[in-house]
Amino acid sequence: MASQDWLEKDFYKILGVDKQVTEKELTKKYHKLAHKYHPDSNQGDAAAEARFKEISEAYSVLSDPEQRAEYDQIRELGPAAFGGFGGMFGGPGGFGGAGGYQQGDFSGFEDIFGGLFGGGGARRNVRYETGSGFEDIFGGMGGFQSRPRGPQKGADLGATHTIDLRQAITGDTVTLAIPGDKTIKVKIPAGVTDGKKIRVRGKGQESPNGGPNGDLILTVLVRKHPVFERDGKNLRVKLPVTYLEATLGATVEAPTITGERVKLRVQPGTPSGRVLRVKGRGVNGSGTPGDLLVEVQVVVPQRLTDKQRKLFEQLQELETDNPRGDLYARV
Repeated sequence: MASQDWLEKDFYKILGVDKQVTEKELTKKYHKLAHKYHPDSNQGDAAAEARFKEISEAYSVLSDPEQRAEYDQIRELGPAAFGGFGGMFGGPGGFGGAGGYQQGDFSGFEDIFGGLFGGGGARRNVRYETGSGFEDIFGGMGGFQSRPRGPQKGADLGATHTIDLRQAITGDTVTLAIPGDKTIKVKIPAGVTDGKKIRVRGKGQESPNGGPNGDLILTVLVRKHPVFERDGKNLRVKLPVTYLEATLGATVEAPTITGERVKLRVQPGTPSGRVLRVKGRGVNGSGTPGDLLVEVQVVVPQRLTDKQRKLFEQLQELETDNPRGDLYARV
């Protein structure tokens, strides 16, 4: 639902993009700004909180194709979009004014719309009618109505909520505060991605004239995890193993996003960087769950006792293979 303060707010400038920005570019820019100014990262910083709200409002409008088109049209029309037609309906050059169009005279109707919607090229996209069609066109701009309009839907509200990766993977129900000192519960579906928008029907602003409430548009942000990284429907984790475990082979435990541990076999001679797959322990959601991809990282001992050093020296004396031999041969 359009708001008259859209005339004063340049949402493109707020997000630092131009009017030709694509949906993908817009989302990428928003994520960068949202993470920078999010209240969780700027405790007690009122300026950052205000900037975050400004960014969220701009993204809420521009990321919705219908609202973006309405916003662009309102900005192009200026005050006329909310009834500020001034001389158009009275006075020089207006309807009923000297030199203007008299009642019942629509000979210049297309010329008026040509100026409003960008000239002759726009006229092909506008249907011109007299009677009810004429009233509907101007009624939508708030400037001319000869009959009452029906109940209108209340305005949508935009909100942003940050969750951790575990909540995004397994799903959760969160409690949000909304205007009017009320709270609502919103179900976060399993597998939700960073920047996903969830529409909660009827939880927006009330209608001004008895129509249905608007909706709440919730944008979900997902915090980075210190251990796990999402890769589509899979999760990646780096697992340290000792030099001996990688050399001789071992059964080790790897963590999962839910806090449980799973056992997996490291084969003898496993090199650092090899990826072991644990089926079904990745991202839940629709379809088949993803997998847990465990990357082996061989840890080289940093401190050795005298006894350990002597044993390694004995192993070195027994070493017959040069690990760089193949490299030299290929060179």
